[in-house]
Amino acid sequence: MDETFTVNLAEAKLDILNGIVECNKRGLMQCAKWLAELNHGLPQEERLKRKDHETYDAQRAGIADNEYDDYILAKSYFDVREYDRATYFTRNCESPVPKFLHMYATYMSMEKKRLDNMTDSSVVSTKKHAKDFAELVSTLRTERSLGKLDGYCLYLYGVILKKLDLTILAVQVFVEAINAEPTLWSAWVELAPLVTHKAMLLDLNLPNHWIKQIFIGYAYIELFLNDEGIKIFQHLLKIGFGKCIFIPTQLAIAFSNKRDVDRSIEIFQRLQKIDPYRLDNLDSYSNLLFVKDMKTEMSHLAHKVVEINKYSPETCCVVGNYYSIRADHYKAVMYFQRALKLNPRYLSAWTLMGHEFMEMKNTNAAIQSYRQAVEVNRRDFRAWYGLGQAYEIIKMPYYSLYYYKAAQQLRPYDSRMLVALGETYERLDKISDAIKCYQKAHSVGDIEGVALFSLARLYEKTHEMEKAIPVFLSFCRDEKVVADKASLYHAYMTLATHYEKVEDFEKASHFAYKCLDYEDTKREAESLLKSIANKRAHKLMTSEGATNMAAAKAATNVEDKPDSESTDTYGEDMDMDESNICRTVAELAMGEEVPLVTGEEIPEFQMEDSFDTNE
Repeated sequence: MDETFTVNLAEAKLDILNGIVECNKRGLMQCAKWLAELNHGLPQEERLKRKDHETYDAQRAGIADNEYDDYILAKSYFDVREYDRATYFTRNCESPVPKFLHMYATYMSMEKKRLDNMTDSSVVSTKKHAKDFAELVSTLRTERSLGKLDGYCLYLYGVILKKLDLTILAVQVFVEAINAEPTLWSAWVELAPLVTHKAMLLDLNLPNHWIKQIFIGYAYIELFLNDEGIKIFQHLLKIGFGKCIFIPTQLAIAFSNKRDVDRSIEIFQRLQKIDPYRLDNLDSYSNLLFVKDMKTEMSHLAHKVVEINKYSPETCCVVGNYYSIRADHYKAVMYFQRALKLNPRYLSAWTLMGHEFMEMKNTNAAIQSYRQAVEVNRRDFRAWYGLGQAYEIIKMPYYSLYYYKAAQQLRPYDSRMLVALGETYERLDKISDAIKCYQKAHSVGDIEGVALFSLARLYEKTHEMEKAIPVFLSFCRDEKVVADKASLYHAYMTLATHYEKVEDFEKASHFAYKCLDYEDTKREAESLLKSIANKRAHKLMTSEGATNMAAAKAATNVEDKPDSESTDTYGEDMDMDESNICRTVAELAMGEEVPLVTGEEIPEFQMEDSFDTNE
């Protein structure tokens, strides 16, 4: 996607104002609110001056004159949530606006009754209620085949198809709706969760409209392609959308996904100053405060949102997080349940309630909550990860493996998912798979700092110490960032024991002394240091003894060695002439002195006084 696109702000203003009028006429209040916020953030000089007659014409467009009175009455009933009355008074209308209002009021009436009659508030699936929408779906399908649906009716058709899990058809219908009405932001938002990967996003037949760029950035963040989304939204800030609150909000969410919590909190705090009564996305802000354990800020936020609107889902979610950070899990669950009473498809509440049930050791309730979160949005990796943890607790590793894999596919570069997968593979004795997971977790940036330790411990478990020792050393290299001190001292103890065995006493002592600071390893370290000291002393004595023996042997060799001349003479062949021998014998017999041969001496042999027992 080209991040160098430009937007004609004057044309964008005109599109937005027309969209606001059309959405207001049809009762699409959330879409009208979003467009109004976007309009308010555009530069002042781009504001358009509408003439009175143009405004009047826009208000009457799409409404037949003979249906106007019925429409006005029905719209007033719709605004006060009397949906059946609105449906009744528009039952015979054929012009686009009253026709949409009739279908939309019919849909809202069914939804309201379904929720009111719901006996179990923990069920959000609409599959069982397909028959409720059967007649409306049949009407919309027929109208679409005849080409009689405008963009707004197509949007409504797509919403119902999505509820019925007819995903492929829903995507096609939403794309048609967007091409017909590009400023219908609600259709873009409904489409985003149905896009499963980047290639699918880029292949969609979307209109070449300026709002498409906002959607692409939004969809990237939904797909956790945060860097791409950040580039688009930062470019939008530069070209004139700097004061539109939606844009920095998406940046805050993207930075939160990237674990840049401080930067995300900074953006949310700035938005609070710009629009202090805004409740949208404050659940995300409270999640960040929870992660940073900012109890004071959480308390201020909870009191503030209660003053603004005590009965909004966002308020209940923030208050639930407030009680959660205070470890009052029962009250936290109560407020998350209140949020779900107000909006059964409120994703954050389902996921957070699952977390609270996990804290309360109620694994079955946690599983139910996470399952409902997945029903609302199948891309909520936190719910998949929570399911993996829950099944891990109840010792069902194959189920756990399935859910961890789903979470890892959604967040392929999140080391937490990879470590969880590795631990599960290890439990299932799939050692090679576990090693790959730990290695990848380290390579993508180990958030929790446990991948190296898990990898080294696995090598240690399989008796591959030649591989384990370098990994333990890498793990201990930056000891200040290791959160789990038990793991750190286990690594120290393992290294100390290894170096003691290979008689590298300097390194062994270095790591053993570190273990003295930790109570669980203190006694073992003291014992190891004594062993090291004994081995050092024995090695020193052995070394000295060897040195003394070598010196004694050298001295003995010097004493035993005859002089060079004697040795040379003794080594020569002696004269064995028979005449000389006879002569010498005769002279000895006669008593004469026999002179020695010139230059020749017979060496004197001496007996050794002692023997070296080591030789």
